[in-house]
Amino acid sequence: MAYAEKRTGRGGKVYFRACFQRPDRKAQGVVVDADGKAVRYPTKTTAQKAAEKAEVEAYEEAKKGRWTPPEQKVEAGQKTFAQYVNAWIEDQDLAPSTMQNYRRSLAHLVPTFGTHPIRNITKEMIIKWERQQKASGAMPSSIRTRRSLLHLILADAVDEEYAPKNVAERRRGRGRRQGRSRSRGPEKKITSMLGALLVAERASLLSGRDDEFVGSINKAYTGMRWGEIVGLERQFARPEARSIRVEWQLYELDTGQLDRCPPKDDSYRTIDIPPWQADLNARFFARTPGVACPCHGLVYAFTGRGVAGQKRTGPTLKQVAQACGVSTGTISNVLNRPDMVAEATRMKVELAIAELGYERPAGTDREAAHWRRSGHATWIFTPAASGWYPKKAPQEAHPVPVTAEPWPGVPVRGRGAAARAEACWLPIRTGLTRHGLRHGNRTLLEELGAPKVLIDDRLGHEDGSISARYTHITDSMRAALMEQLTAVWFAALDERLAMAPHSAVRILDELLQQRAAESEMPPKITPS
Repeated sequence: MAYAEKRTGRGGKVYFRACFQRPDRKAQGVVVDADGKAVRYPTKTTAQKAAEKAEVEAYEEAKKGRWTPPEQKVEAGQKTFAQYVNAWIEDQDLAPSTMQNYRRSLAHLVPTFGTHPIRNITKEMIIKWERQQKASGAMPSSIRTRRSLLHLILADAVDEEYAPKNVAERRRGRGRRQGRSRSRGPEKKITSMLGALLVAERASLLSGRDDEFVGSINKAYTGMRWGEIVGLERQFARPEARSIRVEWQLYELDTGQLDRCPPKDDSYRTIDIPPWQADLNARFFARTPGVACPCHGLVYAFTGRGVAGQKRTGPTLKQVAQACGVSTGTISNVLNRPDMVAEATRMKVELAIAELGYERPAGTDREAAHWRRSGHATWIFTPAASGWYPKKAPQEAHPVPVTAEPWPGVPVRGRGAAARAEACWLPIRTGLTRHGLRHGNRTLLEELGAPKVLIDDRLGHEDGSISARYTHITDSMRAALMEQLTAVWFAALDERLAMAPHSAVRILDELLQQRAAESEMPPKITPS
């Protein structure tokens, strides 16, 4: 039963406490503040009302199984952010990629908030943390991601009564108006379909095989995400059905492991492809043996180069050089150009290699199960699009050295490549990224006038509007788009043919010769 209890404080000052019957009936309930101290009410009426309200709320919470004794609330209120987060993260059962991103964000939250009791974290502290993040050079998108996680953690803490309210909640329209332009990232660069074809050709020249050409063309004409292209299994690349099924993606974790997981936002879909694209894929698969990867035991459409992500063990090239008393360049010559080294030196080096058990690392001239994100961007896509290798310590950014013939030039490799080169590539589109091909695909579909519902379906986007709910994809929509993509492809192929009749990329050279032969054929005469 709720009642007001009269008390006398120091100096004879009278006050009242709000008392009520606790649901557990173990002790008398008293309304307390955030510090666990009994609230002192100036009048009996206010204390009585507070007691009645507290009793009703306590019994309602008890019915829901959520009532917590006040003494436990006080103990919970002293729990620090770090203590709570350590238990919170272990309770999460999410995809490895999500868990990885959570831990990345926590590395920026715990140093600031870790030692503070959760109930003592304030809006002012969060605002100050955001300013420090900006001053440190963190990207606006990264700061938003970290604050979103902070909001999620504090929301759970409030539900568990570790804090009275979520101070990370941001009310719309409050505070200084900044506008969207302040937090915008750089505009995503796109290229034409001819540009996409030229980038694919250069990527193949850089790798020395057809995988990069076929993979880049598929990405440019389907708009698939990078993880979906890397994770495309041979069984879901269906040239006979003129379609590609997006069922899985490979997400690269910080450990180097490639996690096979569902596509982003569960965007499972079947993407129609034109006949020419189906023929391109079929030709590539017919001449490329499918080998199961060691990490998943599955056969993927495209493989990588080198063994990126694996750390070498055993003696290094420098250690071999020190054992022989020669330079690392001499060791390299023994391994690659032994005729350039004196016989006595060569024998000494070969003996040291055998005694130390040195194994030369696998470079980019050897097959790997999958491409790694940074390795592909650094050594394949960025130089193909911009004509420059990006800065990679200890080397500064530098042009791709190439031969003058055959057009557009074959990359020159090895020591002294710049001196032996006859030319370098001009940029196709500086700043273009692999995701820019996805943006370019979306832009192309808009230019072709494809229905929005079909565009969203191909890209794996979800439109929750009423118009999208009542609009459906028809066979005629799909057929019309296939015809348009075919016209775009052959227009790009004709432009490439006009630049040079041949290519050092075998599969592209075959397409160019086939196209040239078709253009020389007399037009068919339809009888009237």
